[in-house]
Amino acid sequence: MKLTLERAALLKSLSHVQSVVERRNTIPILANVLIRATGQQVSFVATDMEIEINEIVPGQVSKSGAVTAPAHTLYEIVRKLPEGAQVELSAANAGQLTLVSGRSQFRLGCLPVEDFPKMPEGDLKHKFALTAGDLRTLVDRTRFAISTEETRYYLNGIYLHATKAKNVEVLRAVATDGHRLARVEMAAPQGAKGIPGIIIPRKTVGEVRKLIDETSAPVEVALSESKVRFAFDSVVITSKLVDGTFPDYERVIPQGNDKVLDANAKTFAAATDRVATISSEKSRAVKLSLTPGQLILSATAPEAGSATEEIEVNYDGPLLEIGFNARYLLDILQQIEGDGVRFNLADSAAPAIIQDDSDGGALYVLMPMRV
Repeated sequence: MKLTLERAALLKSLSHVQSVVERRNTIPILANVLIRATGQQVSFVATDMEIEINEIVPGQVSKSGAVTAPAHTLYEIVRKLPEGAQVELSAANAGQLTLVSGRSQFRLGCLPVEDFPKMPEGDLKHKFALTAGDLRTLVDRTRFAISTEETRYYLNGIYLHATKAKNVEVLRAVATDGHRLARVEMAAPQGAKGIPGIIIPRKTVGEVRKLIDETSAPVEVALSESKVRFAFDSVVITSKLVDGTFPDYERVIPQGNDKVLDANAKTFAAATDRVATISSEKSRAVKLSLTPGQLILSATAPEAGSATEEIEVNYDGPLLEIGFNARYLLDILQQIEGDGVRFNLADSAAPAIIQDDSDGGALYVLMPMRV
């Protein structure tokens, strides 16, 4: 194998694929990236057996072939080469990759290409396309609520499914960690009707989100009961799904919250952030005291003191005091894109529904805490 690539193109591809490679691997081949040169194209593949990224770039291929090389080491070498450099990769045999750029030369030990695992896709019979912007919205407005508790593995991802809302077919993304829930929906794209409900793992969500930042092309989504594939530009990401049943989240969304609080989202977020400075790291508790037209936010920590801040709001219900975890509250307020935020409340022990005035497709539920 022998090929030449411009540093920027090589670095971009390596940065994409090497991020799925775990730093510690019990299976040595999983620390490597598979480089395959055919015609005038070079493909880079990396996997951790749960997720696989394959990227194809044009290159000057003088001799076809394939080799596997240590992903992180190769990435670091290319990252440290000067901008604009031409990089020549060659392998006279499968056991060694030679990298030459200007006066720099590196030789890297390789593992056999036949040892590199191929992720079987299976029958991805459900296919639809989303704009990169729509996929970013679905991910950004839900992923903060993904659980990190490994014992509740079925919550370690975003639940994507098709359903009906007000007799309209929608594609809905949901995430929850038991303390807060994020639900975002949009009109179902062609082909998405009737898809099985799938749980996309947290790591896959992160990798896809990083990569779609760099594209404006539509993202083709294909899925089966056990796999999902995202394809756009020259990148294909294939991932296993979380093998579990997502809970009936509709039961968590309260129906009888009759007290309505309307406020400026940015003012609310800034005040919460300031008051939370005093709350203890452990509880991060902030108390909301509501009276008609007024909200007082307060926090108390025995070792740090206390803080209060008053903001004007639209509220005409009875006196109500409710506490929230400030970090969870801020996570939700940061998703509000419009000026206004609406809280639907019942009492100090009931979950709150939080909505963006400018986006009827997003809904958040936040559990209260004792303060």
